[in-house]
Amino acid sequence: MPALEPSVLSGLSGSLAVPSYDRTGLTAGIVHFGVGGFHRAHQAMYLDRLMNAGQAHDWAVCGVGVLPGDARMKQVMDAQDCLYTLVVKNPDGTREGRVIGSIIEYLFAPEDPETVIEKMASEAIRIVSLTVTEGGYNFHHVTGEFDAGNPDVVHDLQPGAAPRTTFGLVTEALARRRARGLAPFTVMSCDNIQGNGDVARKMFTAFANLKDPQLGAWVEGNVPFPNSMVDRITPVTTDVDRAAIAEELGVEDAWPVVCEPFEQWVLEDHFSLGRPPFEDAGVQLVEDVEPYELMKLRLLNASHQGMCYFGYLAGYRYAHEVAQDGLFAQFLLDYMDKEATPTLHPVPGIDLGAYKRTLIERFSNEHVRDTLARLCAESSDRIPKWLVPVIRINLEHGGEIARSAAIVASWARYDEGTDEQGNPIDVVDRLKEPLMAAAARQHEEPLAFISNREVFGDLIDNPVFVAAYTRALNDLHRVGARAALEALASRS
Repeated sequence: MPALEPSVLSGLSGSLAVPSYDRTGLTAGIVHFGVGGFHRAHQAMYLDRLMNAGQAHDWAVCGVGVLPGDARMKQVMDAQDCLYTLVVKNPDGTREGRVIGSIIEYLFAPEDPETVIEKMASEAIRIVSLTVTEGGYNFHHVTGEFDAGNPDVVHDLQPGAAPRTTFGLVTEALARRRARGLAPFTVMSCDNIQGNGDVARKMFTAFANLKDPQLGAWVEGNVPFPNSMVDRITPVTTDVDRAAIAEELGVEDAWPVVCEPFEQWVLEDHFSLGRPPFEDAGVQLVEDVEPYELMKLRLLNASHQGMCYFGYLAGYRYAHEVAQDGLFAQFLLDYMDKEATPTLHPVPGIDLGAYKRTLIERFSNEHVRDTLARLCAESSDRIPKWLVPVIRINLEHGGEIARSAAIVASWARYDEGTDEQGNPIDVVDRLKEPLMAAAARQHEEPLAFISNREVFGDLIDNPVFVAAYTRALNDLHRVGARAALEALASRS
């Protein structure tokens, strides 16, 4: 069976959609940091769609890896000439595969930061985009300020240092463009952060100011940072996925991507040096993305947190198992209707009722096989941004918070490190040690977990929240996740 690379594309056209364009004629107009599954199922896919329509051939992607773990992606992308298979898993079990060709180069910054910097400093690059996860923006989760004490940031601020961070690499490229009289590129965040462009502006400007105040002022005044809302469930690729692709599609792909059929990208139309005709690929270009991103973060993302800890504790391991359970599905709908929706702004062109029903349908797609472990990971980067704002707004306005408080309690119970059957839980979180230590004390100290002000701010000082949280945590300890949800439903 052939390995995926350019010479085999012509032989795959019968079973697998392949690029209809000549990839040798593409030129890079975008440098992208964080070439993971989501980027390859989303931004790169939209660009490939345009290229197949005869457009955007000067907007191909040069991917960049910054983390040590990205070395593996470098090996795969080099071996496959940056080609990969994207497989859409439909609810009826059918699969739609296509080879994506919009990425044409991959650079590994730890090996050669100078080449990465010069790539961005070149006139051809007009957008630098990011999917570096919520934790990649280096801000304090309570104050929201840039963490200048990060050891890699401290290193990058030293005169003459070879940059280790995305901040150091991008800022040095901007400095060179400024010195050469070139206009700056647009920095386009595609991460699940409220106001992702605003956050990127604040963090990159803060770094640039620390490096050179004049450069910082130039970045703040000249570099666009459009906000965006992105959405597509993209679970981690498994060996089962690789084997299925090889068997069904007739090609061996070392790192394919699987995803759901749903896709959405809402993007503010603020660019300094032009952009691809994204609207022709289905992207919604708007002046203000905030209503859409709040909808997604507080309905979809927070609902993921609502299902994952309760579901895992109860013995489920996949999102579809939880969403297909009527008790859990009703809990999610009640959270969305009664707690999240009251905190949203009007969303032009969106039927929120239909959107929420669609979310349950998406979560229920058993063929996507999105793991609860993935949804439970890095909670300290997620809960403060997706759920805590819902709690705060409802507390301020006298709204309901019982379900949101129960989600926090389910996280606290999850971080005790065993499920209800006594099986160990592998907690994955940047704050794993202090959170698990607090969770271990909460039988004797019920408020130990939420006393972490880095994560929860002053919620521990609010008696309404504390009462709802402790009631839910007590139910989780006393009767378990399923019965705790039943008790919550009866009280509501």
